[in-house]
Amino acid sequence: MDVEKVERKEVEVDDDGRVRTGTVWTATTHAITAVIGSGVLALPWSVAQMGWVLGPIALIGCAYITYYTAVLLSDCYRTPDPVHGKRNHTYMDVVRSCLGPRDVVVCGLAQYCILWGTMVGYTITTATSIMAVVRTDCRHHRGHDAACASSGTMYMVVFGLVEIVLSQFPSLEKLTLISVVAAVMSCTYSFVGLFLSAAKLVSNHGARGTLLGVKIGAAAGVSASTKTWHSLQALGNIAFAYTYSMLLIEIQDTVKSPPSENVTMKRASFYGIGVTTIFYVSLGCIGYAAFGNAAPGNVLTGFDEPFWLVDVANVAVVIHLVGAYQVYAQPIFACYEKWLGARWPNSAFFHHEYAVRLPGGGGSRAARFTMCKLVVRTAFVAATTVVSLMLPFFNAVLGLLGAIAFWPLTVYFPVTMYIAQAKVVAPGSRKWVALQALNAGALVVSLLAAVGSVADMVQRLGHVTIFQTQL
Repeated sequence: MDVEKVERKEVEVDDDGRVRTGTVWTATTHAITAVIGSGVLALPWSVAQMGWVLGPIALIGCAYITYYTAVLLSDCYRTPDPVHGKRNHTYMDVVRSCLGPRDVVVCGLAQYCILWGTMVGYTITTATSIMAVVRTDCRHHRGHDAACASSGTMYMVVFGLVEIVLSQFPSLEKLTLISVVAAVMSCTYSFVGLFLSAAKLVSNHGARGTLLGVKIGAAAGVSASTKTWHSLQALGNIAFAYTYSMLLIEIQDTVKSPPSENVTMKRASFYGIGVTTIFYVSLGCIGYAAFGNAAPGNVLTGFDEPFWLVDVANVAVVIHLVGAYQVYAQPIFACYEKWLGARWPNSAFFHHEYAVRLPGGGGSRAARFTMCKLVVRTAFVAATTVVSLMLPFFNAVLGLLGAIAFWPLTVYFPVTMYIAQAKVVAPGSRKWVALQALNAGALVVSLLAAVGSVADMVQRLGHVTIFQTQL
């Protein structure tokens, strides 16, 4: 009898018929995996564009805005009551419940474009990290001035094949182990980049950099327009580096209760964004102090020795992106599979489940899938890989997508939905004015960052070779 009670407790079913096992710690690992990406390695360059005054302000300011809006969004997981209301399983479900169907289209376009764009960017970044390992080893054995160029085409294809296999996992809840490993890897390469930067700073016997960042003039080789575009792009990079609101609801939907899901998710957001901010501010500022205005776009490319440690960091980047790719991909899979299943409710292609027994489980363990998941997910990942191969400059496009998505997904929708759900923010009140000021400020940041990203993208268009990715 006691055994039966324990088993019943372990498989407790929620009010919507699902079994959730997520905790504050699993949600935190998902959040860290989603927020801390390879973009952390570009933060010294971003700080260099703005200098010692605006760089740290941008890093801390974006962190606070991201956490504050995450708290608002956590209360919208259930509507109309944040504790006992109806569950919203996706970000778009929250928009539909709080604002109505007309806002869902805009939200969906912004959310899924940025999710898919990040997948493309991760594919390219993985290839460049592997290429960096090859180049570092080559220079170690042949000399630091040796020509060690290589192409990333094969690495992208291999990465795509790995993601096709991982894409067959049923949902985000089944990826907890991958997220844990990915979170550990993100900490690893962040620590290595921080350690190498700190070591260089000590060897320089003093901090480098200027109050306003990269200087304008013939001696510096930077024109006023380039300085402006790069500063705006750096602002967009920092803002996008903190963005994870479009995944928050999906992560919150994996959390069990009690305590209530919004309480758990607020704690997870605090821990996740807190760890992220520590890494971002430390690496951005120490990296800038070490390199000054000559900070490289990827801080790891500024080091050749110790080659093995640089290799460890780049391998950690690859492992992290393998897991982070799926954190971004699973919401897309869930969205179109739900629509297809509802569109053809009697089709075996979408609903009939196949099981393949796995070794080592005595026949009880099996991999379960539908033909829709097997075929469509494979085709989707393959198409993403092909686009990555065709557009090796897509990081600039990704910066543009990030600049466009920062305002609606991170600020506008969370703030507007909170106002609609809370019904305690009276128009014209101090809190209402503050929230609308936050909305307007974020819109200005997104527009300026978009302008800078477009200018950089136009410059890159003249130096692109399709199907050939170079460091």
